[in-house]
Amino acid sequence: MNPTVSSAASPSSTVSPSRTRLRVWDLPTRLFHWALAVCVIGAIVTAKVGGNAMVWHFRLGVTVMALLVFRLLWGVLGGHWSRFGTFFYGPGALWRYLRGRPAPGDRFDWGHSPLGSLSVWGLLAVLAVQVATGLVADDEIANIGPLNRFVATATASAATGWHKAAGQWLVIALAVLHVVAVFAYLLVKRRNLIGPMLHGDQWAPAGHALPASQDGIAQRLLALALAFGCAALAVWVLQL
Repeated sequence: MNPTVSSAASPSSTVSPSRTRLRVWDLPTRLFHWALAVCVIGAIVTAKVGGNAMVWHFRLGVTVMALLVFRLLWGVLGGHWSRFGTFFYGPGALWRYLRGRPAPGDRFDWGHSPLGSLSVWGLLAVLAVQVATGLVADDEIANIGPLNRFVATATASAATGWHKAAGQWLVIALAVLHVVAVFAYLLVKRRNLIGPMLHGDQWAPAGHALPASQDGIAQRLLALALAFGCAALAVWVLQL
């Protein structure tokens, strides 16, 4: 069976045979998404607990770093809908989406919508800054980032202040906003964004011209190799 476009039957026998399943999110993207969610939640909780839990805070933070590096690479090498080019929208596309007047050729219902892409870009950027500041932070008590010795004291102090205050709350706010948006789509627009991120597919009209994300063994082996490389980077940083 072609792993990119599946014609498997729907769980419900009432689903119209005029629709087919389109692979939107490849397995590496889905694993990245859920791993990032677990690690971010864990990092927030361990930061709040403090004490001995800070050991795990550092480990989870470096794991988030590895995941972000993987996503950067996968945004170029991954399946069609996971590539950055498919959800890099200009102001015109965002305006058409907000007005509900898509132009011919707009594919706002597939992959990330213009509004959803803003959430993704914002969350990735804030997480990158939070990881970077954590790597050089020094609370002058018991916790010091593994890359702290490579920056000036003033830089480390500023990074620590951001990481423990504004940065932390910005991550929490964007994460909550992301979850609220997912449920708003489900309840208001009747569009399930959770299901495709679990099984990878969306229903598409039969005979559609939409491209499917490649999700075969070759892509998964490539993702595994990239993941090993990112994990090695994380281990190296922790050992500094």
